[in-house]
Amino acid sequence: MGLHELPERLPVPADDGAADLLTGLSLPPLRLPATVGATVDLARAASELLVLYVYPMTGTPGQAMPAGWDDIPGARGCTPQGCAFRDALTEFERHGAAVVGLSAQTPAEQRDFATREQIPFPLLADPGLELGRELRLPTFAADGRTLYRRLTVIPQRGRIIKVFYPVFPPDRNATEVLAWLAEPQNS
Repeated sequence: MGLHELPERLPVPADDGAADLLTGLSLPPLRLPATVGATVDLARAASELLVLYVYPMTGTPGQAMPAGWDDIPGARGCTPQGCAFRDALTEFERHGAAVVGLSAQTPAEQRDFATREQIPFPLLADPGLELGRELRLPTFAADGRTLYRRLTVIPQRGRIIKVFYPVFPPDRNATEVLAWLAEPQNS
């Protein structure tokens, strides 16, 4: 099975309440390495309307994913999710929203993925889980690495106004966020 496809019968992640306290928080003035330019300051990026989708890790063709990856609820699907945001970027821009992706992967891993999948918006590398510490983002462990659980936050004027968690299926997250942005009270 390729990185662009989701296997049938993936385990559905449960809402464990780990993202309940994010709404209303401010994104910190954290500068993280980006695939477009040197770094992105999250607080500055969130000064307008931002869609920040956080994902565990993207796969690399020819390299195995961590053992049991498909059995971890919410782990599989980072490539389809990223490509869905890429394909819907014009729609997000019509709503006045910038899109940024973030994972615990290294800058090199993020650059490789962005190049391979032609991701035009910034992908941020947070291998030290700095944002996770600041906002207490949910994580999980796989093959000795701590990775972010998949979630999407919408900050506007610096404060998180909406959280999508858990995100499932990941390939429909962009459509779900666009539907929320299109609601009259959110435009």
